[in-house]
Amino acid sequence: MSLALRFLGVGGAQSPELGSACGVLERDGAPLLMIDCGPEALSAYLDRYGEAPRAIYVTHTHMDHVGGLERLFYRAYFDTALRGRVRVYAHAALVTLLQARIADYPEVLAEGGANFWDAFSLVPLSRGFWHEGLWFDVFGTRHHAPNTSFGLSLAGSFVWTGDTRPIPEMLGRYAAHDELVAHDCGVIGNPSHTGVDDLEREYPPELRQRLTLYHYASLADAVVMEMRGYRVARRDEVAALAPALRMIEPVEAG
Repeated sequence: MSLALRFLGVGGAQSPELGSACGVLERDGAPLLMIDCGPEALSAYLDRYGEAPRAIYVTHTHMDHVGGLERLFYRAYFDTALRGRVRVYAHAALVTLLQARIADYPEVLAEGGANFWDAFSLVPLSRGFWHEGLWFDVFGTRHHAPNTSFGLSLAGSFVWTGDTRPIPEMLGRYAAHDELVAHDCGVIGNPSHTGVDDLEREYPPELRQRLTLYHYASLADAVVMEMRGYRVARRDEVAALAPALRMIEPVEAG
């Protein structure tokens, strides 16, 4: 079994040419888990894989990360093979925010008879979740208000920070096994996002060597960060991953 992380989109809300920030965990070349589902990310996913995502992890509820779920509702609800089977994994603290942002609309279908979540299988979580035999850890990050954004770790393989300021205490725990760390970063930081100077102030050299930066503003900014010595993801780039440390082997039917 081989694992890889595809950077389906690497930009922020104001850089649509880079694609809305989104990762896809692939297993043996097939999509296993989509991380965030902004409008551009859903289009990129459909173009890349030719089918709708079957599982999505939500880091936070800004629309460039969840706006694609509205369109996905219609695709899944009217496909009897998909209806109720598209898993949406979200920290329990995000459920009310998700409801308010994308699902709280009177009569999601003009004809009535449908609830927004009928198209999905919503899985609220706290510490983490099992998906397809793999255990994923979930941890809080620093983006806008507390308890509204959460990163993802597949121990031994990768960490996805989502939008965040530096989180050395979290990465010290959840990136402790030489994982690739996909980290939000632009040239200049701000109260919601990390900048290059923040990386160098907050993280030790060994960790900085494992960072792959995404969620930046432009290709010119990517070049600047590369000149500072960082690996910067490009749109649709694929990174090979080490095997996960915690998994369950599938059981063959007897």
